[in-house]
Amino acid sequence: MIDDEQRVLRFVSRGLRAEGYAVDSADNGADGLGMALGGAYHLIILDLLMPGLDGPTVLRRIVRKLPSQPIMVLSCLTEPAVKVACFEAGAGDYLAKPFSLDELLARVRVHLRVAARSSAATTLSAGRLELDTVRREADSGAGPVALAEREFLLLRELMLRAGETVSKERLLASVWRYHFDPGSNVVDVYVARLRAKLGPEAIRTMRGKGYQVDG
Repeated sequence: MIDDEQRVLRFVSRGLRAEGYAVDSADNGADGLGMALGGAYHLIILDLLMPGLDGPTVLRRIVRKLPSQPIMVLSCLTEPAVKVACFEAGAGDYLAKPFSLDELLARVRVHLRVAARSSAATTLSAGRLELDTVRREADSGAGPVALAEREFLLLRELMLRAGETVSKERLLASVWRYHFDPGSNVVDVYVARLRAKLGPEAIRTMRGKGYQVDG
């Protein structure tokens, strides 16, 4: 959940957790965007009016990077034009403030039921590789294996760009959230870990350029 109003953030997060959901929260758009792009969420609840990086910008950037990510907008803006703009930008739902917690929870349950029925959409495929983005398991043909968080994020980044060479700079920025350090070998270490789990041919080294998985 991404909302700069602490009262709303606490109220909704508490209500969701009481229903058994795991909730991550951010009180500004920049942190929320980083969490959204760095995690694997069944649903993102997003406010629009936030200082700094506002909700519409966060929405567009999430959808550009993760086009299948379910997003519900929660905002005090009730104008039809605002709602239409959010739907056209990629939001799947829009709930106006003030709102009923019961209605919000009902909408969350609907989104999660749809996600469960569309479980195929939670699987990425590239060549012989398959990645379950919910269970965070990868399969190269020998059966699914569990991945640690950074292993999962690294492989997902490569599979989203299957057939393309992805530079170490981009991988460091998208997976570890820091700028390129020419002395760092963290990407190489995690690629080696993935190859140990999935086979040496799972990820190709493009010398001097980066890494690639077959499309």
